[in-house]
Amino acid sequence: MPRPALLALALLSSLACHSSVGAGIAPVAAQGVEAGRPGTNALTVEQARAAADRILQAIKIEDANLRFAQFSERLKAISSPSMVAETMRKQPKLLSWTLLSVRGGLQTTTVEASLKTSAGTRDLFMVLNNKGELDGYHLDLTDAKATQVAADFVRALSSGHFITARSFLSLPLQEELSPAALQSKWQQLQRYTGNYVAVRRVVAAEHNSDSQLVLVNTEFNRTTDTLFVVLNQNNEIVSVDFPQDPIQPRAVSAPLR
Repeated sequence: MPRPALLALALLSSLACHSSVGAGIAPVAAQGVEAGRPGTNALTVEQARAAADRILQAIKIEDANLRFAQFSERLKAISSPSMVAETMRKQPKLLSWTLLSVRGGLQTTTVEASLKTSAGTRDLFMVLNNKGELDGYHLDLTDAKATQVAADFVRALSSGHFITARSFLSLPLQEELSPAALQSKWQQLQRYTGNYVAVRRVVAAEHNSDSQLVLVNTEFNRTTDTLFVVLNQNNEIVSVDFPQDPIQPRAVSAPLR
């Protein structure tokens, strides 16, 4: 049975009070302390900046093997040098960058950089583990359309590029959702729906000053269902509802004789 339209309003209400959304992923509060703070495993500012420069240099020279080697173990587990190369081919060429803020947590450090690319300037946030390896990232898509961000997120999931898909999530949500967990949720959905076919329709359903609900109507080879994606005012995905009970395929009516 289709879910009622009122669920759209319920999703936005739950976002406002920081509660969970259906079987999906709920928003969480951001936390962090200064990089290199004594008593933590975070990198020093100097270590974080050096690691960020190495990562960006690998992107600039388009070295997929080097870029893959800079991934954390949990990113390596769901990727490969060939997948990295495929992603690089689709991205604008990196021309230069400027490192901005460095923010450390208990186990990770986030470095902000301003990138100059062949497609213009874009801010990038890189999450580094205590070895200086890339453990996640997020591009600033504030000026993008929420519907396009949601559609690109689902298409990245469908192609198995879970690191790219995770990059559309807000950094606090990425802390709660590992790449492997995102992969698992997508695979569990397809056990009910069959394999992904295409995104058929993307609708901006409800919005308020803090959030936007986008419905991504997606065709699978057994059925069609809708994913509910909530984005904040910066077009960061802060909640995703993977249907617990996807719409089941309907039997074909018997032909008239």
